[in-house]
Amino acid sequence: MAAAAINNDDLASLTLIKQDQQPAGHQVMKAATARTVLKMMEQVVGPKGTAQQAAIPGYRVAGKTGTVKKTASDGGYQQDNYMSVFAGIVPVSQPRLVMAVMIDQPKQNGYYGGQVAAPVFKEVLTHALRLMNISPDDLSSLQQMAQSDGQGVL
Repeated sequence: MAAAAINNDDLASLTLIKQDQQPAGHQVMKAATARTVLKMMEQVVGPKGTAQQAAIPGYRVAGKTGTVKKTASDGGYQQDNYMSVFAGIVPVSQPRLVMAVMIDQPKQNGYYGGQVAAPVFKEVLTHALRLMNISPDDLSSLQQMAQSDGQGVL
């Protein structure tokens, strides 16, 4: 819901019952604020961000990583007891998909959200974008990839 609010500055009502018309949402932030937050989230997936592994070639992706150190039942922190999180939106230019990945007690590849949860986001949504026939919104990145592979311009 939060990612959807960032997309269009309205928080839609959720329902599990199919309805002919979506319930009206309500504004939770100014449109300019929502655009600024989305730009910041896009930098998280960029070349200097913490979730570079969530990048999907040809698409602008925005997201947020999270790493949670879980507490033990006695109120203190336990060694090596984490939850890795990544939530993202794609394609940024016309958001269609939002997904949150939460991995409880990761065992491989570290425990940071950008290391563990972001690659899962990329894997699942790469296939979802293809299956839903959602057009790329970052053709320049595809051209750069093709040039670096020696295949020339698309």
